[in-house]
Amino acid sequence: MQISTNYSFSQDELAGKVILVTGANRGFGKAMTLDLAKAGATVIMLGRDLGSLETAYDEVVDAGFVEPILYPLDLEGATPEHYDQLQKDVLDNFGKLDGLIHNAGIIGAMMPIEQYDLKLWYSTMQINVNAPFMLTQCLIPALNKSADARILFLSSSVGRNARAYWGAYGVSKFAIEGLSKTLSEELEKTNIKTNSLDPKRMRTKMRQTAYPAENADNIPTPESMSPAIVYLMGENAKALNGEQLTLELN
Repeated sequence: MQISTNYSFSQDELAGKVILVTGANRGFGKAMTLDLAKAGATVIMLGRDLGSLETAYDEVVDAGFVEPILYPLDLEGATPEHYDQLQKDVLDNFGKLDGLIHNAGIIGAMMPIEQYDLKLWYSTMQINVNAPFMLTQCLIPALNKSADARILFLSSSVGRNARAYWGAYGVSKFAIEGLSKTLSEELEKTNIKTNSLDPKRMRTKMRQTAYPAENADNIPTPESMSPAIVYLMGENAKALNGEQLTLELN
């Protein structure tokens, strides 16, 4: 299902909602954080680099949007105890969670499976698959406290159609698609809606790593795509569940 990026939203569209975004410190994560805050949501900005989190935080506040919450956490090294503390912090401070957006990820390396470095494979799978699983598991109780909650997994075209040499990244996105679909079935009778999203081409550092010779001027910016995230967190997308979504640039 295609989702248009040409979405105009009001500054109170997500008023009162609390939404956690992983990898909120740069790229698409920062762009969606700005738009979610502009739409009235309180964004919990999760990332491992406090310095860039603070820079992104300043951009939100300087723009006059709803003040976000910084939550530094290294998804690669996070333990069950860290996730338990996160659940406690969310429930103690907000009493609920209305949205969980799994945006953080690493690309690993572009190479054949036969030659793939074992340490890099484990690292990529830890950040791209295991961390979203643990984060989701620990936050379902907070999502259940919301009258209308959303879980959104950022995926990729290489997680829907296999492509040679995408290694751990491609495999991790296939796993994310499976996790998203499984959750949508398990939570079907709750107030939690779960979907995956392929944002397609975007002018990010990850894209530059994958396609170093590409002319970035021809690639859409994260800021041009992020209004769609407000749509997916809002009332108009309430019926979507178990979908493989794709962004369509207008």
